[in-house]
Amino acid sequence: MTESALSQTMKRNKIELTFSITYTGFVYEESFTLHQSKILSVFWTLEPVQEFGPLSLLTQVIGTDLSPIQPPWVPPNCVFEIDDFETPWLYRADFDFIHGRELEGCIANEDQLFSRAFEYLKPGGYFEIAGANPYFFSDNDTHKRAPSCQLLIENIHIAANKFGKSFDNVPLWKAKMEKAGFLDVKESIYKFPIGPWPKDPKLKEIGRFQQVQQIQVVESYTPALFSRVLGWTNAEIQALIAKAKKELKDPSLHLYVPIHFVYGRKP
Repeated sequence: MTESALSQTMKRNKIELTFSITYTGFVYEESFTLHQSKILSVFWTLEPVQEFGPLSLLTQVIGTDLSPIQPPWVPPNCVFEIDDFETPWLYRADFDFIHGRELEGCIANEDQLFSRAFEYLKPGGYFEIAGANPYFFSDNDTHKRAPSCQLLIENIHIAANKFGKSFDNVPLWKAKMEKAGFLDVKESIYKFPIGPWPKDPKLKEIGRFQQVQQIQVVESYTPALFSRVLGWTNAEIQALIAKAKKELKDPSLHLYVPIHFVYGRKP
């Protein structure tokens, strides 16, 4: 495993754990049963197996990713495939559940993704997508004391838009899902604190993991976008990263990011 692949794996493990602590997706609200079902995850994660797989080993889960960074052990009802979800899908259109997570900044054609998910589901199947609206917020205006974080995220959005894969569209996913033909579309939005500053024990735990994950995101997203798209020098990039990481570790800054869970049913 390369250092880059190892870094991606560690980051995704933290993302999965943070989502696990928070997760209140459609399966709990709808009491939807995935016994003898077929699941496609267009961003690989063991969450569908861990959340739904124990219901039955007859539930088949297919996880996809661009890189071979899958864990060495997976449940027997789960397989991973190296694939790009933006290329033509070669699957049979018989999925009961299609799942995507943390795809903001990864999708060139969102309408195509939502339409394909609709096409490849069985009638009555569900599509769920979850991701962050990647801006730094606070409820007490302390985000205004994080200028480096704000400068960094502002330029990440500029670079991503120039690159053709926007980070801005997460709040539009619900409308896009409805446009694709899904019914009973629901959206839940949660605040993911950055750091253990909340008083609530659950939010405090989420904040600890989100802080580590957010620092890793800054280190992984910034260099390529800033250098290749915006033309920043490495010295400029590293200086901004260092300042942003310092702010992310500041317990007096009560920063959070909104996470959107959106799901709908194919009629």
